[in-house]
Amino acid sequence: MSRPIIAILRGLDPTQAEAVGQAILDAGIDRIEVPLNSPDPLDSIGRLARSIGDRALVGAGTVLTVDEVEQVAAVGGKLIVSPNCDAEVIARTVDLGLQSWPGVYTPTEAFVALRAGATGLKLFPGVMAGPVGLAAMRPILPKGTQVYAVGGAGPENFGDWLKAGADGFGIGSALFKPGMSVAQIAENARRIVAAYDEATR
Repeated sequence: MSRPIIAILRGLDPTQAEAVGQAILDAGIDRIEVPLNSPDPLDSIGRLARSIGDRALVGAGTVLTVDEVEQVAAVGGKLIVSPNCDAEVIARTVDLGLQSWPGVYTPTEAFVALRAGATGLKLFPGVMAGPVGLAAMRPILPKGTQVYAVGGAGPENFGDWLKAGADGFGIGSALFKPGMSVAQIAENARRIVAAYDEATR
């Protein structure tokens, strides 16, 4: 069962990429982003794409430029996540056949992103908007618009976000921090999946 959860592996070491990716996939999360401000992120993304890319959607986060989109595509990444809404980045992502998840915080940014062809919207920082902010924005978004809450959304409040209209989540530090063992990451992933499954019953 695929769940609408993107694992955010900020700070991932490339030597751990395959093991961490497999552990997360085994736990039931099949969307993974390595932010580009991690050590050697393109190396990690390439390793993940080669090892689990046939079973998981792998790509990059903190993607800010068109050049970065092209670099991620060149190593096999198929997911582009940004903290901001840049129409050129979105358009190039779509041109290359990749998924585009730009960061938005306002209705203006949301509509700019959708007009540029975004796959879905990353509500960021989620902790500032909160479920109340998403609930207020939801009625004006086109039907079928996918919105993932990122930053301030996690196992402790999945239910609140889902009630407000969230379609999915990006999960960072609750899942992964540099220096964690693969066993700890796997346990975190299982806990997050269990909380999501409970919230969607």
